[in-house]
Amino acid sequence: MIRPFAEWHVLGDARRRTARNRYSVGAAKADVTEIRTAITFLAWLDSHQTSLADADQPLFERWMTEHRAHVRKLTSFIRWTTARGLNTELTAPKRPRQFAGSFLTEHDYTHHLRRCLTDSTLPREVRIMGALVLLYALPLSRISELTTTQFRRTPEGAFLTLGRHPVLVPPRLALLIEEQMEDPGIGYFRRQLDDKTHYLLPGQAPGRARNPLGAGALLRSHGLPVLTARNTAMIEAVTDLPPIIVADLFGLHPSTANRWAGYANDSWTHYLAARDQDMPGS
Repeated sequence: MIRPFAEWHVLGDARRRTARNRYSVGAAKADVTEIRTAITFLAWLDSHQTSLADADQPLFERWMTEHRAHVRKLTSFIRWTTARGLNTELTAPKRPRQFAGSFLTEHDYTHHLRRCLTDSTLPREVRIMGALVLLYALPLSRISELTTTQFRRTPEGAFLTLGRHPVLVPPRLALLIEEQMEDPGIGYFRRQLDDKTHYLLPGQAPGRARNPLGAGALLRSHGLPVLTARNTAMIEAVTDLPPIIVADLFGLHPSTANRWAGYANDSWTHYLAARDQDMPGS
């Protein structure tokens, strides 16, 4: 049962996302966790002398009570088995959508962006990653996958291709990216990519992308926020531009941009209140 779930559902979805250049290291770890959680669940049923076909909702709720941290990770497997008639008695709880409630104040946002663009005491890679989060609301999983071919300079300015249309890059950030691309000290780590492209911010292993978790820890160690910075950049973008434009420029799924626009419209008062608070930037 695990093999078809892993091969047909998990890996099938992974291949489709890879074809759209949307499959990150974090997504791979999440997929592995889904498979392991499904194995753990079936083993738990075995320990209770019950097959999946015979399991009922009360028993499933008992498992959820004992494994609260893993409930969401099993949702995909439960839905997959239900759709194929392997069990029609189990219902996985829906995860409620929550509004992002942590934002930077306008002062903090400007302060952190200024640090990224002008503070030469910060490592260059930290400045680049921080600026990309603050300006374009990019998650670190996307930033770690950026390649040098996505950046280009024209007579009109410097541009970075994140979605269907390139976005204009501020001059200071463009200079940082060009310095990063020309740095011979990291050239070794850029080699060995099959398609002749190079990661803009390569990982420690040659030909490998940077680990997003490590990137987040690096930013926080230098006092730069991640989640609150991205939340702030995202909601600023959808309040200034139509969602479809934000999706095209930032490389987001249209439904994601529309959902953020709905957050901005429905919770504007909440957002302003959050922005007015002196919140920690981490």
